[in-house]
Amino acid sequence: MEDHKIRNKPAIHPQIEAKSAEIGFTMPSDLYIGSLLKSLVASKPKGHFLELGTGIGLSLSWMIDGMDSDSTLTTVDNDSQLIEICQGFFGHDSRIDLVLEDGKTWLKNYKGPKFDLIFADAWPGKYSHLEEVFEMLKVGGIYLIDDMDEQPNWPEGHAENAAALIEKLEQRKDFHLTKMNWSTGVILMTKIC
Repeated sequence: MEDHKIRNKPAIHPQIEAKSAEIGFTMPSDLYIGSLLKSLVASKPKGHFLELGTGIGLSLSWMIDGMDSDSTLTTVDNDSQLIEICQGFFGHDSRIDLVLEDGKTWLKNYKGPKFDLIFADAWPGKYSHLEEVFEMLKVGGIYLIDDMDEQPNWPEGHAENAAALIEKLEQRKDFHLTKMNWSTGVILMTKIC
């Protein structure tokens, strides 16, 4: 099996990659996590999804591509330039709520329905505010994070943060957890109670 041959890219993906190169965005999600997100989102018809850390919208494009017409997706980022770019790509889609706000603030103030899947790709929701995020997830819901294998752009000392997070997640009794030494290092958790 040649998993590097990914043929189901969203149609808009090349435009987002070009914009990413144009503005020098250096933290895009890779094709593997995108493909996984698309498959996971597709498994939840009429789903309610959350992405923490919109970035330039690469992973968002995969999630949208996997959604059915009755699903909704909220994506949160604190970078106004990136949210503006994503508005240009996705603002026409009424299923998508692009939120310009600090993730910590948004997580503390959220009062809406629980989510079927949360992709945490920012510090809040991944390295902080975990209890808030886990409370927002339905039983049977999926929590997904990537970049858990050491990355070249990690600041000094971040490997220790990642190791501590993994240990903390492994101790939870309310989730089943799978670590995948694939893509950039993925942890997939399903809430069981």
